[in-house]
Amino acid sequence: MRRTPAPARRTEPRPLPPLRMLRIGGPGPEDVVVDSAGRVLTGTGDGLIRRITLPGPRGGARVEEIARTGGRPLGLEALPDGRLLVCDAERGLLRVTPGAGGEPEVLVDSVAGVPLRFCSNVTAAADGTLYFTAASLRYGLRHWQADIVEHSGTGRLMRLRPGGETEVLLDDLQFANGVVLAADESYVAVAETGAYRLTRLWLTGPRSGVRDTLIGDLPGFPDNLSRSATGTIWTALAAPRTAPLDQFHRAPAAVRRAAAAAAVHVHPPARRVARVMGIGPGGRVTHDLGRHGTGYRMVTSVYEHEGTLILGSLLEPGIAVCDLPPCAP
Repeated sequence: MRRTPAPARRTEPRPLPPLRMLRIGGPGPEDVVVDSAGRVLTGTGDGLIRRITLPGPRGGARVEEIARTGGRPLGLEALPDGRLLVCDAERGLLRVTPGAGGEPEVLVDSVAGVPLRFCSNVTAAADGTLYFTAASLRYGLRHWQADIVEHSGTGRLMRLRPGGETEVLLDDLQFANGVVLAADESYVAVAETGAYRLTRLWLTGPRSGVRDTLIGDLPGFPDNLSRSATGTIWTALAAPRTAPLDQFHRAPAAVRRAAAAAAVHVHPPARRVARVMGIGPGGRVTHDLGRHGTGYRMVTSVYEHEGTLILGSLLEPGIAVCDLPPCAP
């Protein structure tokens, strides 16, 4: 059962404060999270997990290499016991112990005999249940643009209970990406990048099992999700949406598949724009922040921490930090 989508407000974003980029020694810090000690964790295109101590009054930034996945780490989740969940686009859902060395523990690398080829993001409930996404059954990370063009609708939201088997909760998502739980764990929200929306699946209460839209008609492609201490859900918009692509998504499936085959060989440059949005638990936009002409492109993650926003990018050689403005009136 689906409910009527909640549209995003179609207004111009407020200015995103100036960004301060911190180079970290590796390419493409695609997702950023903060551990219990206030340090930033991110995975990079060289297969490493890095831990960054942000600069403060007593010293500059410090970057440590704390794990190697052997693939391409994307979404991360810091666990209370100090371990780290990693969605690796090539190896599946992993668990690592920072600084311990050795091979990561593979939690899920296939579902019902089908390889988990594009594991994207993960979040953990208080009881240890994991919710994670796979962006596409048809394309891997290298050809992610082809899935956006084809509009394949083969993304998945999955659940892994402690000691249980992986369950597929939703299997027709348009490029399933970021995933986050409500503060009270009453629902799980997943970013459908190719559909410009955050889809919600209720987990408890009278609407348990109901799928609806937390917020739709977003002005760009939502990527990773995070939740602040006050319950705000943050999403990075990796790129603005365009009218030609919107129209193309209404073309026949055969036309979209042919165009996707061509898109495998074409990689248009990312636009020099950064945009992030904060969304309240009920779907109301609390922050809409953007900056054009920025040197920091393709923002794929945003994390709120102690009055700052920390941004990650699939393309850039470092993370970016800026002050957090007040909520929109």
